[in-house]
Amino acid sequence: KKQATMMKSILVATAIAGCSAFAPAQTGKATTALNAFESELGVQPPLGFFDPLGLLDEAGQKRFDRLRYVEIKHGRISMLAFLG
Repeated sequence: KKQATMMKSILVATAIAGCSAFAPAQTGKATTALNAFESELGVQPPLGFFDPLGLLDEAGQKRFDRLRYVEIKHGRISMLAFLG
Protein backbone atom coordinates (compact mmCIF):
# COMPACT_ATOMS: atom_id res chain seq x y z
CA LYS A 1 0.00 0.00 0.00
CA LYS A 2 2.80 2.41 0.91
CA GLN A 3 4.63 1.64 -2.33
CA ALA A 4 1.48 2.30 -4.41
CA THR A 5 0.97 5.67 -2.68
CA MET A 6 4.59 6.56 -3.30
CA MET A 7 4.29 5.66 -7.00
CA LYS A 8 1.13 7.73 -7.38
CA SER A 9 2.86 10.69 -5.74
CA ILE A 10 5.80 10.37 -8.11
CA LEU A 11 3.48 10.16 -11.12
CA VAL A 12 1.55 13.27 -10.03
CA ALA A 13 4.79 15.20 -9.44
CA THR A 14 6.10 14.15 -12.86
CA ALA A 15 2.84 15.18 -14.54
CA ILE A 16 2.91 18.60 -12.88
CA ALA A 17 6.54 19.13 -13.87
CA GLY A 18 5.77 18.10 -17.44
CA CYS A 19 2.78 20.42 -17.70
CA SER A 20 4.80 23.38 -16.45
CA ALA A 21 7.03 23.05 -19.52
CA PHE A 22 4.06 23.99 -21.71
CA ALA A 23 2.83 26.91 -19.61
CA PRO A 24 3.06 30.29 -21.34
CA ALA A 25 6.23 32.14 -20.45
CA GLN A 26 6.28 35.67 -19.14
CA THR A 27 7.08 37.94 -22.04
CA GLY A 28 8.46 41.38 -21.79
CA LYS A 29 10.61 43.81 -23.69
CA ALA A 30 14.12 42.46 -24.07
CA THR A 31 16.70 44.90 -22.87
CA THR A 32 20.28 45.08 -23.99
CA ALA A 33 23.24 46.77 -22.43
CA LEU A 34 23.99 48.50 -25.72
CA ASN A 35 21.20 50.45 -27.37
CA ALA A 36 23.37 52.25 -29.94
CA PHE A 37 22.56 49.85 -32.78
CA GLU A 38 18.91 49.04 -31.96
CA SER A 39 17.67 50.71 -35.15
CA GLU A 40 19.96 48.78 -37.52
CA LEU A 41 18.76 46.31 -40.13
CA GLY A 42 18.51 42.80 -38.71
CA VAL A 43 17.50 43.76 -35.17
CA GLN A 44 14.51 41.54 -34.42
CA PRO A 45 12.39 40.85 -31.37
CA PRO A 46 12.66 39.24 -28.88
CA LEU A 47 16.46 39.51 -28.83
CA GLY A 48 16.89 42.98 -30.25
CA PHE A 49 20.52 43.77 -30.97
CA PHE A 50 22.37 40.48 -30.40
CA ASP A 51 26.04 40.80 -29.44
CA PRO A 52 26.78 37.92 -27.03
CA LEU A 53 30.57 38.36 -27.12
CA GLY A 54 30.44 42.09 -26.49
CA LEU A 55 32.47 42.92 -29.61
CA LEU A 56 30.67 46.23 -30.04
CA ASP A 57 30.48 47.38 -26.43
CA GLU A 58 32.69 50.40 -27.08
CA ALA A 59 32.55 50.51 -30.87
CA GLY A 60 31.34 53.30 -33.08
CA GLN A 61 29.30 53.26 -36.25
CA LYS A 62 32.43 52.83 -38.40
CA ARG A 63 33.45 49.60 -36.61
CA PHE A 64 29.88 48.31 -36.74
CA ASP A 65 29.70 48.93 -40.49
CA ARG A 66 33.06 47.20 -41.02
CA LEU A 67 32.02 44.10 -39.06
CA ARG A 68 28.70 43.93 -40.90
CA TYR A 69 30.52 44.19 -44.28
CA VAL A 70 32.93 41.41 -43.31
CA GLU A 71 30.07 39.19 -42.10
CA ILE A 72 28.20 39.58 -45.38
CA LYS A 73 31.38 38.93 -47.37
CA HIS A 74 32.14 35.74 -45.44
CA GLY A 75 28.55 34.57 -45.86
CA ARG A 76 28.75 35.02 -49.61
CA ILE A 77 32.09 33.21 -49.80
CA SER A 78 30.69 30.28 -47.80
CA MET A 79 27.67 30.07 -50.10
CA LEU A 80 29.98 29.91 -53.13
CA ALA A 81 32.17 27.32 -51.39
CA PHE A 82 29.11 25.17 -50.75
CA LEU A 83 28.33 25.17 -54.45
CA GLY A 84 31.83 23.94 -55.17
